[in-house]
Amino acid sequence: MRTTLQNDTAILFFANSAEEDFARKKFDYRAVSLFQDLTQHTLKTIESTGLPFFHFTEKEQLGNTFGERFAHAFASLFALGYTKVISVGNDSPNLTAQHILKAQEQVSKGNAVIGPSLDGGCYLMGFHRDSFQKESFKALPWQSPTLHQELLLQLDMQGMELTLLGILNDIDSMGDVKRLSNYIKTVSAYWIGLFGTLFNFGNPKELAPIPIFETHSFSTPFNKGSPFRD
Repeated sequence: MRTTLQNDTAILFFANSAEEDFARKKFDYRAVSLFQDLTQHTLKTIESTGLPFFHFTEKEQLGNTFGERFAHAFASLFALGYTKVISVGNDSPNLTAQHILKAQEQVSKGNAVIGPSLDGGCYLMGFHRDSFQKESFKALPWQSPTLHQELLLQLDMQGMELTLLGILNDIDSMGDVKRLSNYIKTVSAYWIGLFGTLFNFGNPKELAPIPIFETHSFSTPFNKGSPFRD
C-alpha cells in the first residue's frame, strides 16, 4: 500500500558530496569550495519551491554504474508513493525555483521534462511514474556523446510528449568555469566573485542573458549525463 502524501511530486537531488565531485572531476584543490557552494545554492533553490526533496549522494546511491544508480534513485521515490519526480544536480549555478516549478507543471500533464545544458547535457529531468521504464533508463549510454540520441529514441518509442526548458550552463570542468566567468549576464555576481576569488579569472564580458524558459513540444535531441571533458 502506497503512503498517502500531501504532495505527489518529489525532487530528486542527485549529487555527490563536494569531496567526491572533486575526486571524480578534473579540477584542482580549490574546486572543493566551489562544489560546496554549488550544493548549498541548489539546496536553497530546491527548498524555496516548497516541494519535498531527497538528496542522493554517493552514500545513498546504489548500483555499479551511473545508469543503475540514477535509475534506482528515481525508482526509490516512485516506490515511496510519489507519482512525479524531478531530478536536478548541483552543477548549474543559474538553476532557479522557477525552472523546477515549471517542470512540476509540465510533468503533471504527463509530459517528460528536460532542462538542457549548453554543452549538450541536462540540468533537470522530470518523469511521471507511469511513463518511467527503469530497465531502459539505466541501460542508456550515460556520460557518452550518443546519450541524447538514444534517450530521444526511447521517449519517441514510448510515445512521450516532451517539454524542454531553457538552456543553462553547467559546470563539468575547469573550461566550463572559465567560460561562465567570462560573461556577467549569464551568471550572478555572486558566482563571478567566487570564480574570481578561487581561480583568479579576469574581468567578465557582456553577453545577452539566456531566457529562463523556452518550452517546446518533443522535437530536439538532448543529453543527460554529459561526457567528461578536460
